[in-house]
Amino acid sequence: MRQDDGVTDRDAVPFDLASMRKQYRTEGLSETDLAATPVEQFARWFKQAATDGGLFEPNAVIVSTADAAGRPSSRTVLLKHFDDDGFVFYTNYDSRKGRDLAENPHVSLLFPWHPMARQVIVTGAARRTGRDETAAYFRTRPHGSQLGAWASGQSSVIGGRAELDAAYADLAARYPEHEQVPVPPHWGGFRVVPEAVEFWQGRENRLHDRLRYVARAGGGWRVERLSP
Repeated sequence: MRQDDGVTDRDAVPFDLASMRKQYRTEGLSETDLAATPVEQFARWFKQAATDGGLFEPNAVIVSTADAAGRPSSRTVLLKHFDDDGFVFYTNYDSRKGRDLAENPHVSLLFPWHPMARQVIVTGAARRTGRDETAAYFRTRPHGSQLGAWASGQSSVIGGRAELDAAYADLAARYPEHEQVPVPPHWGGFRVVPEAVEFWQGRENRLHDRLRYVARAGGGWRVERLSP
């Protein structure tokens, strides 16, 4: 980089980023294609993503939060449930996202289904799941993942990998395989109650289809088309 003007030397960049793009040639998405509710439409698209989408983890979702001062952060988690009440993921409540949501419940979820030239963007407010619901899901996790929920002080600074491995080894000795691991009190779910859900379908010449469900104050949904 030349320090005088801040321009990156082209030779220092291994790819020509300006020319990197794909031309989407998928079929479009019209208002008549949509289901009556965003959850029904999500279920349709999710089934296609999980079966025909060529995705490594179709339930991977980027969760974006902001703290009380408006400082944003994003990370990828796994969606573990969805229904008419919202979209559920689990985490350490002491993690950065957990702390953010305690201060500011507004959240965005992004499902980046690139091989299908599709995205789903959910915006809404997050609230904690009940402890019974959390415990029921925790029991479905592999034994090692249950121990990991205790071993990791998620988002906290640690001295090194050895510290994390030692904490896990101690827990593995305390709770051997087939012995029930208690649910950590600092661990649980968030349910994102959608206020808007956008379905994005890539189209040729960057003229993408963007259809968004928006919750009505009295119940139900209206659909609006967004310019790409």
